[in-house]
Amino acid sequence: MERRSTASLMPRMNFVLAAGGTGGHMVPAHALAAELLARGHGVLVITDARGAKIPGLFDKIPVHVLPAGRLGRNPITMFKTLLTVSRGRSEARRIYRNHPPDAVVGFGGYATFPALLAASAARIPSILHEQNAVLGRVNRMLAGRARAIATAFSQIDRLKPGNRDKVVLVGNPVREEIVRVGEMPFPAFDDTSPLKILVTGGSQGATILGRVVPTGLGMLEPSLRRRLQVVQQCRPEDIDTIRQTYADLGIPAEVMTYILDMPEKLADAHLVIARSGASTIAELTAAGRPAILVPFAAATENHQTANAREISNAGGARTIPEADFTPEALARQVEAVAGDGQALANAASRSLSVGRPHAARDLADLVERIGGGLSPLPVGPVLEPRPAVKFAGTGLPA
Repeated sequence: MERRSTASLMPRMNFVLAAGGTGGHMVPAHALAAELLARGHGVLVITDARGAKIPGLFDKIPVHVLPAGRLGRNPITMFKTLLTVSRGRSEARRIYRNHPPDAVVGFGGYATFPALLAASAARIPSILHEQNAVLGRVNRMLAGRARAIATAFSQIDRLKPGNRDKVVLVGNPVREEIVRVGEMPFPAFDDTSPLKILVTGGSQGATILGRVVPTGLGMLEPSLRRRLQVVQQCRPEDIDTIRQTYADLGIPAEVMTYILDMPEKLADAHLVIARSGASTIAELTAAGRPAILVPFAAATENHQTANAREISNAGGARTIPEADFTPEALARQVEAVAGDGQALANAASRSLSVGRPHAARDLADLVERIGGGLSPLPVGPVLEPRPAVKFAGTGLPA
């Protein structure tokens, strides 16, 4: 069944978006804000001091900073947090009186807590968006108050049975440039062509990728090593060592601390080696790129391993636990991929098949309906299917 936006059916409304101050929460909020503004709605953002310092996201949107506090088990910390949250809730109520919203959307993080508590007290409908495959701590505490819980993955851990009927599968919003990569043909690859590898550790880089990947690629057979072309993002303190390692191995490599042109780099890549943060998974599946994933072992409640579950089960990625991520293990995986170009192309198709490229649109549809006093649509089951090229094989080799 074809879905269509409700934009042309809804009158102008006002929405508050509340997000904690990390990129993982703020970037999806930015994507929704852009979609709602394009539909003619009013948008106001509530965040904490960290979120207000992120440049370029909400330059043209009113931003209010709330005291949010941090949750902890120490009695003194808990008492201070309660006072901070109470003050933040009062400030949010004042914002709502001055700028009455039709709905409040929370993206997780501590700034979401007082904002949605105030919405509940004022009888303003609220929606939660969970970026990870494990419901976050703040979202768990707020789930009972929300009208709907928008999720990025079809399976969500730590969700109480009583809240499951609130779940609407929408995905994680990604940039339109990333979506366009998924609409392009997968780069040609055979046993004589260059193998282009993109290595990214998320917005902060990842030390283990900088330590293991160059060494692992250096263990490949010389005939394969000569075909490699690598783009690697890393931490600033690792950049000189990584560049020198690739130079010593004779592997052409572009090493940087931040990838400004991610859509272009994804479009060129045959294989991605990465962490499995929510934004990374959303971009991989929207672009349709096979991956070797190394979940961050210290991630809260092991949510990166859960994030990798869907794309790995579909055959679009291989997951290597951090404890097992050695140069030898990586070399085995790369050799298996490079030896079967058909499996690599098939894995790209399988990665694309679990992508949700219209997440911003579907989340905006949901928010409009809740703000308009309507029941949520079952967004997940009726997403527009992505075209997939049929290949033999079963995805990335085991």
